[in-house]
Amino acid sequence: MKRNVTGAMAFTMAAVLVLGACSNTNTPENNNTAGTNTGGTNHNNNASSEPADPFGAYEEPVTISIGMQVDPTDKSLPSGDTPLDNQYTRQIKEALNIDVEHAFTASAANMRQKISLAIASNDLPDAVVVNAMEMRQMVEADQLADLTQIYEDYASPEIKGILDSTGGTALDTVTFDGKIMAIPGVQADADGVHLLWIRQDWLDEVGLEAPKNMGELEEVARAFVEQDPDGNGQDDTIGLSGPQSGDGKMYANFLESKNNLYGFDAIFSAYDAYPGFWIEGEDGQPVYGSILPETKGALAGLRNLYAQGLIDPEMAVREASDELVINGKSGMFIAPWWMGYGPLTNAVKNNPEANWQAYALPLNEEGEFSPHTATPSTEFVVVRKGYEHPEVAMKMLNNLYKNEMENTFDPSKGGPGYYPLRVVFAPSDEIEFTNIAIKEFLSGEKTMDDFADVKGYKLLNSDLENIKSIKQEPYDQWGISTWTPDANWGAWTRSYSLMVGGNPIVETDMQEVPSLIYEQTPLMESRWVNLKKMEDEMFLKIVMGAAPVDSFDQFVEDWKRQGGEQITQEVAQALQP
Repeated sequence: MKRNVTGAMAFTMAAVLVLGACSNTNTPENNNTAGTNTGGTNHNNNASSEPADPFGAYEEPVTISIGMQVDPTDKSLPSGDTPLDNQYTRQIKEALNIDVEHAFTASAANMRQKISLAIASNDLPDAVVVNAMEMRQMVEADQLADLTQIYEDYASPEIKGILDSTGGTALDTVTFDGKIMAIPGVQADADGVHLLWIRQDWLDEVGLEAPKNMGELEEVARAFVEQDPDGNGQDDTIGLSGPQSGDGKMYANFLESKNNLYGFDAIFSAYDAYPGFWIEGEDGQPVYGSILPETKGALAGLRNLYAQGLIDPEMAVREASDELVINGKSGMFIAPWWMGYGPLTNAVKNNPEANWQAYALPLNEEGEFSPHTATPSTEFVVVRKGYEHPEVAMKMLNNLYKNEMENTFDPSKGGPGYYPLRVVFAPSDEIEFTNIAIKEFLSGEKTMDDFADVKGYKLLNSDLENIKSIKQEPYDQWGISTWTPDANWGAWTRSYSLMVGGNPIVETDMQEVPSLIYEQTPLMESRWVNLKKMEDEMFLKIVMGAAPVDSFDQFVEDWKRQGGEQITQEVAQALQP
């Protein structure tokens, strides 16, 4: 694997340590919330002498009411199953005697609004998965349980090991005044790299190669729109999908730096533009990428594609961008490696010849793929202050990541998002390591025994056990015709993601660009929401032709005047050694 990191990565740790009202102490305070009703340490003044059991079932049923994101268009649950009664909730009940209820559910487009209302009304569910900004707001409003002792007593060795592998960064992000106020997920580095996914069978149909640069991307998108690549005789295909309305983003940003779906991240980097990220300017000082000339150039390029009808014309009002992929109407989209877990399983079920392949493209003018990169933790499980059993959330996460438990579920009978409070815990190089291991295994270079002592890669054993049942020779080719997904849809979903989505990450010499910070500064607390709203609205108008490209210059002036200039000074101060 060849990856070179550019930018001031050395500043990242310093920024995390300085920002966020975080502090590291060796003697964090204990949680004074009420205790459990199972064998284990109580977190009140009547503590049991028995040790806490991270995996133990409750003697009497315990109920937790959560806020949960549910896709109303998802049809993967079997008949009779619901978001509250499915393979995941039944396993939790059997293993832990925990009953899960919903305080609220919301689509991806409405989840942020639901959480915002819960914060404003001081009516949080018992637990919910939130982003960094929401976590901070809850901490400031004194709405969260202190999970310091919960983490010490109940976090499983597997989860503690993964959090420790970040060098303290993950826990620093959730530590306020010496107290752990949330459980941070840890996502693989690969989740922050946004790739170009293309219908290879459509490319073959129109006689083109994967687009290496923006000029070729325009050519491919036009062919996909005009040359009837699906062969149905109708003018109904999309060149490039775009972000959906509501929660859709044109690009990831320093606060939400991973897993942006159907945005234009790879296109911005082809223009050497990094909107939403704090990068090093020509003078060596931090600058917000959204106000740089390169971003203006990228917006002009996207405007050109949109004006020609090569980007989804309905992206501003489309409620679910994945529908185009699942229904076979889109030829390209930009997203991370794990799209087998996303729309591709249903896309291939609908059309077994839908040959989606991933590429580290398009390249910039220097012929390089230079993606922005991400922080380890972007999602956090929080527990409301006063909930009687704050350890329940930790035990549910332990349960999912115990002994490859996650791999025992069948994602074709409801994807992993149906597991209550699920956040990802993964070694930073899990995708790259597993991709290479599978190739070595398929080639005969190594056997299962060679990986017997490998620790921390929770699904590696099952990945190797399953691969030959779903992947046929030649083992060095990855087109859909070399797979038999219906032999084991669950294993295929993961393996296709690891190999087809992981190959560009492993095999590409990337010039990665990190954000100098991934946390808010003090002034951002009051100004950032409005600044970001102004940015999002202006950029969308420019791309869709509702505002001239030169309106970007006025946006930059307004951004600086409305707090951006002072915020930039705060960022510079935070990065000082």
